[in-house]
Amino acid sequence: MEPIIGLTRGGASWTPEFVVDLNAKTCIGCGRCYKVCPRDVFNLVERDEDDLDEDLDDDNMMVMTIANAMDCIGCGSCARVCPKGCHTHEARPVGV
Repeated sequence: MEPIIGLTRGGASWTPEFVVDLNAKTCIGCGRCYKVCPRDVFNLVERDEDDLDEDLDDDNMMVMTIANAMDCIGCGSCARVCPKGCHTHEARPVGV
């Protein structure tokens, strides 16, 4: 299946890359991706015990998750504001 191809206002083709994964082990729960996302793709939840790192304080027990992956528009804003590079994006066909 071919990935979604869009057009910019100027008529150039553009391939959006949608968020497909968020690394909970590196996420610090800062909420920047949540705040910048125009489609409510993310949700802040309590960190799993498996995701805890020895370097983290007990105070930092929240982490972002992908709550509504199918609402992602592929703008990439989340990746640009993430200080830890937690997001993975891929070009996708419709509905996948």
